Formats: sequence, structure tokens, C-alpha cells
Amino acid sequence: MQRTFGSGRRSRLIFWLTCTNIFFVVAPAVVPARAQSAAADPAQPAAAQPVSITLEEALHRAQANEPSYVAAAADSRSAALDRSIARSALLPGVVYHNQYLYTEPNGLQNQAGQGAATQAAPKFIANNTVHEYTSQGVVDETIGLGQIAGLRRADAAAAVAAAELEIARRGLAAAVTGLYYGAISADHKLAIAERARAEAADFTSLTGKREQQREAAHADVVKAQLQQQQRERDLSDARLAAEKARLELGVLLFPDPRTAYVLAAPDTVASLASRAEVEQAAARNNPELSSAMAALHESDADVLAARGAYLPALGLNYTYGIDAPQFAVNGPDGVRNLGYSASVTLDIPVWDWLATAHKVKQSEIRRDVAKVALTNTQRRLIARLDEAYAEAAAARDQLASLDASAATAEESLRLTRMRYTGGEGTVLEVVDAQTALVTAANAREDGRVRYQAALADLQTLTGTM
Repeated sequence: MQRTFGSGRRSRLIFWLTCTNIFFVVAPAVVPARAQSAAADPAQPAAAQPVSITLEEALHRAQANEPSYVAAAADSRSAALDRSIARSALLPGVVYHNQYLYTEPNGLQNQAGQGAATQAAPKFIANNTVHEYTSQGVVDETIGLGQIAGLRRADAAAAVAAAELEIARRGLAAAVTGLYYGAISADHKLAIAERARAEAADFTSLTGKREQQREAAHADVVKAQLQQQQRERDLSDARLAAEKARLELGVLLFPDPRTAYVLAAPDTVASLASRAEVEQAAARNNPELSSAMAALHESDADVLAARGAYLPALGLNYTYGIDAPQFAVNGPDGVRNLGYSASVTLDIPVWDWLATAHKVKQSEIRRDVAKVALTNTQRRLIARLDEAYAEAAAARDQLASLDASAATAEESLRLTRMRYTGGEGTVLEVVDAQTALVTAANAREDGRVRYQAALADLQTLTGTM
């Protein structure tokens, strides 16, 4: 039994080892086959491709995701509805009024003119009968200066809300433009840092070879290694800055800011319009000026509404239906219950302890503030327009100089390396040339972002964005 058991255990062990070897031999061949079949199967989900985003698409997406702009759009729609509500106050209102009124009876009394018929009288003398049914259509209309002023105020408030929405849209466009070109610049700076790191590593290799050939001192190798380590740190910082820039823009573009996307960089830089065209566009289409002007109109409407309290208010009422002891068109004695009544009311203000005069004074004070705000907006617009145009012109003029500096720095590095390789230059000259190239390339990217941001600010003021 012991011999049989030992033989069976060895057999199972041999079988298990054989299966294991077969698995390790077959599995590497099966996994690629499965991968190929999954790639060939269109039903399998493919890897998500990065979304290509243009500046126009970024602006469109940001308008749907930015809370301040969405709130401004909601305020504008709400103000438009307020204008419709104020307009309806000038039109007659219609109400279908239904009421049943029961009053405790106070015994019986004879009804004059109705023979021997008797009817219970109500205890409250103000009520008409014990059982009273009212079913009437009521048309009311009030005519006064307050309703007209309310409509004017609602129109002005809607204009203010529309101007504020345009201000929010242009501000969002300027912010998205800055983030958009900032992210592109961060990607370019990352590429610059990668090239600088590769250049530093290549130079470290060159100094090492020259040291082996006894053409350079070990101090050159040390200096090159220090430069390479600095470039590696710069590359890490540039990679972090690029990721942060993409996340900040992604917050405005996607539900998940970590969504992979590619920015479509424009091939050419937008041109700057002439000074005369910019001034004409700013004077014709500036939302801040429109908002201040609409705010002044709103203050004028408040003054008109306050002064309207001095004038009489005319009220018109027309009522058609029944108001009878029976809920019927005709009473039991053949009297017709259905009829109408009309009234005209004229309320003339006499004395309110100067409350109206004080309200008028308050509205005039607020109107004076609106006038000052309007003139200040005009002055600020002139100053901002000059500043924005000067900034855009200076940034545009520096673009060519920055491109030339980057090209010159690149040529200087090439020549300096050739001189060092030939034994005529020093390691410090090469390191300085490398640093100058990185500085010039980064300055060129900063200059492009500066020009795009200045141009976006100018387009925001003129309404061309």
C-alpha cells in the first residue's frame, strides 16, 4: 500500500509538471493571438483618441461650462421675462370669480312685493342673503404713470442684463484665449526643455570623450554634468507647467478635466487692425458703455415712477355673471340673475406726509450716481483702449525681434560648440550659449502669448471677438 501510494503521488506530480510546462509554452502564443483577434474585432472598444480643439470650439465649450457666464445668460433671460410682465401690467386683466357665501339666518321676514312669500334674513347686514352664489367674469384695468414707468424700467433693466451678458461673454473669451495660447506655449516650452536636455546630454558625452583623449580637463566634464542636471530639472518643471496649463483649460472644456485633447495651433499670427478702425468699433459696440447708458435709463424710469405718485390713478372694472341666492341664470320667481356691472374709479393723491417727495429725491440721487458712472465708463474706455492698443502694438513689434534672437542664439550655440570641439573655445562659453538659447526660445513663446493676450483684450473692447 505504501509503495502504491508513493507511485500514485509521483504520477500526479509528473502530470502537474507536464501541464505547467505546456501552459508556459502555449500561453505566450495564445495571448498575442487574442490581442490580434481583439484588434480585428470591430465590436471591441478602441482606445479613445485625443479630441482636437480649436479656439472656436474652446470658446463654445467654455460658454456651456463656465458658471459666471451661465448665470449672466440666466439673468438676461429673466430680465426679458420681466419686461413681458411689465408690459402685461398695461393690459386689462381677466379673472373668473366664483364664491359661495353662507350667513347665519335671523328668523323670517316678509319680502315686500313678493306676496305672502317669506325668506330668512341674514344676521350680518352687510351680506345680501343667507345663501349667496357668485360666478362672475371680472375685467380690471388700472391706468397710471406708474405702469408706464415700470415698463420703461423693465426695458432698461433688460438692456442692462443683455450688456452684462455681452461683458461676461467677452471676458470669458479673453480668459479662454489666454489659457488656450498659454497651454500651447507650455507645450512648446516643454519641447524646448526636451531639446535643451538632449543638447546638454550630448555635450556631456562630448566632454567625456575629449577628456579620454586628453583634450579637455575633468572640470569640463563636471561643468557639463551640472548643466545636464539643471536641464533635467528644467524639463521636469516644464512638464509640470504644461500639465497644469492643460488641466486649467480642461476645466472649462470637459466634464473631466483629465480628458486627453490636442490644441490646434494657428499657422499664422492674427494681424492688428488700424487705430482708426479700433476706435470706431469701440465707440459703436462696447457693452460696458451700453450697460452704463442702460443703467442711466433705468434711473430715469425710477424718477418717473416716483413722480407718478403725484398724479391720479384711473381704475376701470367690468363684471359680468351672477350674484344671487340661487346658483342659476334665472331665479324661482322668473327673475333673471345674469347681468353685469361697471365702475370707474379715480384716486387723487392729497397728502402722504412728504413720502412721495422723498421718494422722488431718492430716485434723483441715484440717477446722479448713474450719470457719474456713465462718464467714468467713457473715460475708462478711452484709457483702456489706448493702453490695449499700445500693448498689442508693442507685442507685435517685438515678435520679429524675438524670432531673430532665437535664431541668433541657435547659431551662436552651433558655432561655440564647433570652436570647443576644435579646442578654441571653453566649456563656459558652450554652457552660456546653451542657456542663451533656452532663454531666447522661452522669451519667444512668452512674446507670442503676450501678443495673443493683448490682441484678445483689444478685441474684447471692440467687440470683434
